[in-house]
Amino acid sequence: MATDYLDIVLLGKEYRVSCTPENKEALRSAVSYVDGKLVELADKTHASGERLAVMTALNIAHEFLMYQRSGGFDMAGAKRRIGLMKARLDGVLAQQEKLF
Repeated sequence: MATDYLDIVLLGKEYRVSCTPENKEALRSAVSYVDGKLVELADKTHASGERLAVMTALNIAHEFLMYQRSGGFDMAGAKRRIGLMKARLDGVLAQQEKLF
């Protein structure tokens, strides 16, 4: 499996990381998420450097564990709710079409 390098930016600092071509988009999403969390926590706590990195890692781990313990994302429930919203929107749009 080929390994590429990806240049990323976290808190304004550039890093080069290795990843497979098929994982580049997922890694970019992870970088965006982590950078957002770093910025958010830096703004709240005015921490920086290693302390900020550790606090952010702990917060992300906590979020993950809470998500995991809650059973994860309810995909079936989300699809059901989307279907109900679609049906409502279709009904409303059908009424609007009658007006014109």
